[in-house]
Amino acid sequence: MNLLKKQGFYNSITLYAGTALGFFNLIILFQRVLTAEEIGFFGLISSVSLLYAQLAGVGFSSAITRYFPFFRSDDRIHGGFPTYVFKVTAIGFAAVSFFFIVGKPLVQHWQENNNGSSLFYQYYYLIIPVALFSLWYNLSETFARTTFHNIYPAFLREVLLKVLTSLSVILIFYKAINYQLFVYFYVAANGIILFLLLIYLKKLDLIRFKSIGKEVNKKSPEIIKYGIYSMLAGGSFAFIQNIDTIMLKLFSSEAMVGYYVTFFGMALVINLPAKALNTTSYQIIADAWKENDLKKIQKIYHKTSLVQFFVGCLLLIGLIANWQNVLFLLHKPEYADYYGVFVIVGLGFLFDITGGLNSAIISFSKNYKIIMYILVIAALFCAISNIILIPKIGMMGAAISYSLTMLLLNFTYWFFLLKKHGLQPFNLQFMKLMVLAVMVLVIGYYIPYIKNFFFDVIIRSGIMALLYVGISYVLKISLDINEFVNQILRKLKIS
Repeated sequence: MNLLKKQGFYNSITLYAGTALGFFNLIILFQRVLTAEEIGFFGLISSVSLLYAQLAGVGFSSAITRYFPFFRSDDRIHGGFPTYVFKVTAIGFAAVSFFFIVGKPLVQHWQENNNGSSLFYQYYYLIIPVALFSLWYNLSETFARTTFHNIYPAFLREVLLKVLTSLSVILIFYKAINYQLFVYFYVAANGIILFLLLIYLKKLDLIRFKSIGKEVNKKSPEIIKYGIYSMLAGGSFAFIQNIDTIMLKLFSSEAMVGYYVTFFGMALVINLPAKALNTTSYQIIADAWKENDLKKIQKIYHKTSLVQFFVGCLLLIGLIANWQNVLFLLHKPEYADYYGVFVIVGLGFLFDITGGLNSAIISFSKNYKIIMYILVIAALFCAISNIILIPKIGMMGAAISYSLTMLLLNFTYWFFLLKKHGLQPFNLQFMKLMVLAVMVLVIGYYIPYIKNFFFDVIIRSGIMALLYVGISYVLKISLDINEFVNQILRKLKIS
């Protein structure tokens, strides 16, 4: 197994393990130990610190990937590039922190009836160290990745941080600590994984912090310009993914945020197969653009979009049909009143993964800059729609805003590729899958409920999966899916 395949294999394991842990924490542990308000604040500290770090980083995670090869040297000093990166981002962090601190009274003014009593206001300043640890971790991880050492950093972020979070919630359950200590523990956990990563980088001697060289200073304007472009593009997408949580806090309550982040976390499962599949396709797309091989791009565009739509539909209809079992897992009966929110958010994720590699295809083309403009406009649309809808219909407004943004965003990508390059992934097979998914959903939804949770999940999900995959196989909707099924059948010695 070569280096890239080895890293891809272990990173996939880490990704799935981290997702499983995150799902277990949010759906099982949190619901049984924490209140909706406490879950809401946990979601807020994650969302706000992520956006905080995105702005403070000035897009330098992407800049490291692009420019590090220009300065790489055997002496591990790399022309002082590591020093330069941390110097610029320290200035960025100081600037964002200033506005964050000064802006607290303005944020609090949105809900004067709280009188500063909400968890968000109580622990407002703890977001600063979480954002700082996140920023430094992202930069350090990028340096590790550019030197082909990305397995351990991914493990720390995806697995260890979630394990530490699980342990702290269990300590609350056994009354060893209270929620305040849990918050401090979470801040410390982010510091711990950063500390372990820095030790790892030091041990491998990958980078050294020395004075900034002439070559780096000469390229500085170009690097900063690229970083700002990356910040606007990456930050806008992060904004779309997180602004609904923040807006819900401003216009509603932390309890509503708690319900919403739970549904959002559930819907993330729909995106997981696409995340794993897309990563392996990026290099193929980049190579195809190098050769201007539009037929190859069209082929992989169609295949990834169809497979992701296939898997996404199955996961979404499975979660919808198992709503009683999901509510059992969530342990809080009030979730039943808002289950429609999950359906709408789930559709948003389905819209996104159905687009396949649309954004990557544009990003690797000569028209890559258009991505930034599209994402900035989408972020503005998302913010405005949240401001309009949340005060009127609450959590459902946030869900509609997110899903509508993802639909329009992917439609824009699709329209651009169709008009500019004649590329588009859709055909009659998508319509067949859509009809099949609705049919299987109706059947699964009306299967009589078995009071035993485990039996009901197995029987309901099993029937739906057999019908969905079996009919798709017979109709030959996707040759890739059929080949995958044939491989399983051969292993089982059925065919």
